[in-house]
Amino acid sequence: MTRAGEFFGRLAFEADPFQCQAVEAIESGKSVVVTAPTGAGKTLVADGAIYLALERGRRAFYTTPIKALSNQKFGDLSEEHGESRVGLLTGDNSINGDADIVVMTTEVFRNMIYADDGRLADVAIVVLDEVHYLADVARGSVWEEVIIHGPEHIQFVCLSATVANPEEFTAWIQERRGPTELVIETNRPVPLEPMYMITDLWSKPPVQLMDLFQKDRPNPRVQRLLASKTGGRRRFATPRRVEVVEELLRNSMLPAILFIFSRAGCDSAAHMIAGSSLKLTTAEERQEIRRVALYATEHLAPEDLDVLGFGRWLADLERGVGAHHAGLVPAFKETVERLFEAGLLKVVCATETLALGINMPARSVVIESMTKYNGESHEMLTASDYTQLTGRAGRRGIDEVGFGIALYSRFIRFERIAEIAGQGATRLESSFRPTYNMAVNLVANYEQTQAEQLLEASFAQFQLHGKAADHEGRLIDLRRDVEQERFLAACDRGDIWSFVEAMDAYVPPPGASLRAGDVFEVRRGGRQGRYLLLSMGEQPGEAVIALSSGGKVRNMTGSELAGAVVLGQLDFPGPFRPTDRKFQQRATQRLRSFGPSARVRVADVDHPVADCEDVDDHMVHARKAIKLQRKIDRAGGADRGSLVQEFRMILAVLEARGYVSDWQLTAEGERLRTIYGSRDLLVAEAIRVGLLDDLSSADLVAAASAFMYEPRSSDEMVPVPLALDEFAGSLSRLASEIAVVESSFGVRPSPAPEFGFMEAAYHWAQGLELEEILDGLNMAPGDFVRQARQLIDQLRQIRDGAPHLVGTVNDALRKVDRGVVSAQGAT
Repeated sequence: MTRAGEFFGRLAFEADPFQCQAVEAIESGKSVVVTAPTGAGKTLVADGAIYLALERGRRAFYTTPIKALSNQKFGDLSEEHGESRVGLLTGDNSINGDADIVVMTTEVFRNMIYADDGRLADVAIVVLDEVHYLADVARGSVWEEVIIHGPEHIQFVCLSATVANPEEFTAWIQERRGPTELVIETNRPVPLEPMYMITDLWSKPPVQLMDLFQKDRPNPRVQRLLASKTGGRRRFATPRRVEVVEELLRNSMLPAILFIFSRAGCDSAAHMIAGSSLKLTTAEERQEIRRVALYATEHLAPEDLDVLGFGRWLADLERGVGAHHAGLVPAFKETVERLFEAGLLKVVCATETLALGINMPARSVVIESMTKYNGESHEMLTASDYTQLTGRAGRRGIDEVGFGIALYSRFIRFERIAEIAGQGATRLESSFRPTYNMAVNLVANYEQTQAEQLLEASFAQFQLHGKAADHEGRLIDLRRDVEQERFLAACDRGDIWSFVEAMDAYVPPPGASLRAGDVFEVRRGGRQGRYLLLSMGEQPGEAVIALSSGGKVRNMTGSELAGAVVLGQLDFPGPFRPTDRKFQQRATQRLRSFGPSARVRVADVDHPVADCEDVDDHMVHARKAIKLQRKIDRAGGADRGSLVQEFRMILAVLEARGYVSDWQLTAEGERLRTIYGSRDLLVAEAIRVGLLDDLSSADLVAAASAFMYEPRSSDEMVPVPLALDEFAGSLSRLASEIAVVESSFGVRPSPAPEFGFMEAAYHWAQGLELEEILDGLNMAPGDFVRQARQLIDQLRQIRDGAPHLVGTVNDALRKVDRGVVSAQGAT
């Protein structure tokens, strides 16, 4: 009997054909790509691959895109193989790293490859779970890097959700890794029944649950209902959250996941449903829920539990309802996962992060909105989003069918919802681009010709070679859109484009009168910089109160304001409250991103278009046309056919800054090999010029946050601590200096440092408690913990790159890794 046969013979159930095909291919020495719907059983393929590796006396790695998945998989494999044979490496945890089976995030594996880690020599199998994550703009390059650079003897087991182009992806892996077999499973283990829920105010009962499709077409019954005449009266509405759960309960369609694309919305929905009259749990279930929750949170201090709202959270759980999102601390999220998986929770209100890999199947999945906010605007869900979310519907071995339910919205046509639901899989698109860290590691490990050949071997380049025609088609569409926006922008009063130029070029003369809300620049003297005027003096000649771009409130005299240039007014959606701290925090961020061209007063510009009553509409379309034209310029002018050219430009920056010389790394280049992230060069430069050398450990904690923090919105920014004001200024100037060099070589400038977490990090390092940190900070407890854990990762990178700072960094790590930050859950 083959070893694959032995593996399947040990199972208490019969494996599916696709699982057998994949494990047999692995036994024959091939890498495999397995695409299958969520819940189809891809994990069994990974289990078989691990079994084969161990039977050969070799080791296996299991990689995941997120730490939560790594922790979950570590627990599963430890239970299966015994704790002594399984290890975990995530940055947060390093447990038994030399074990036969090691679970890790994909970045950890990538770092081991670049470090030429000797522990890879006896690794036979590497599982890349959720490999479709390579399409992720922020982190997707990592998956391509490991496939390109992984040792030749390693077989890859690539597990993916259903995608539209698996043949293309498999062909690329085969080009890189040798014989590779594609295994496709299209059938869901539990069929999905797409549904549509609407409130019809003229019906009894008003909440209607109907099929989304009828014979693979949008349900004509729904279409007829929505097309019925209402006589101008309001008839249809989106079902309320309690009504949704009540309807699911009435139809025996619980447990359910309600996907709500807002953390606050998830919390509010959970409280609302738990506070309703719905009876979702028995007395025995409530008792067990309480026991599990108390055990899972016993490592948290009582004062932290109070800050986290433990009492209300537990009360909601006992009612059978929980929230799940990134703003919760790990212990709370893990508890919700355990209780839901055990069938004790009947409803979980979750953001889309729950759809990524975590094992939480439900009978029903409700998508509250078919749009979600991307940080700048609301955009429609893609077919891939819909498939990923509804993949949680249907519990294998329990449900005969799973339900994916979309709710009515008066803003989205029913046919559009049906179109998204019926499209199926979307294409897997590479997001691979060279980085500074990647560049120095290529220089360290390969000759230049070989390094450039490896870049040419990326999936991104593989796709680019076949995209020329598609690319030209997109350019044609963009040009058509530009013409449409230009037509809509036209104004009968005058030339809109000369008006736009005048608005962009307008700078009020020095000495222009100041008023509260004005943004102005002081361009000489000791107070140079950009400011927001908060209030004028009560008497002429008295000092004014202004807010600096660093978040400081200053009294400024007339002599300091001499020659100040007014740039425009700062717009606010709410009341102007200059003495309110939260207002000042929001104003600080808006001040930093203030663009005079967008806020110059129309009346200040002498142009006939300024008198048009529709000038705002004209400007909207003109700005859209300009934005679209920039897309065309970037797409048409850049050499999209060559990642090698991008690499050479990055290399030129590194040579100019002294990291590479004649294809050899300098000492600075060796340091950069250990630093990762979007600001990798800025971190290395800050170390090189000594910006971190004289900082205390608490100061270093705050300083390091500027390298890793990514704000969720502009409202999260807060002033820089006084002790770090000089550092923040120096770091900003260094970032600007780097950006100038990058632009001179055609490299897109690296992200500027972000100071929004600096104050919280600084006070945490000084020993303040969680309640004190969160007071006045626009950040959820879970976000604070997550940012602090990322800060620990950043400090470790600084320690690796700056040996002379080891003592300070170690002290900084001790100050961060405490309390709720250190308490990562009961697992």
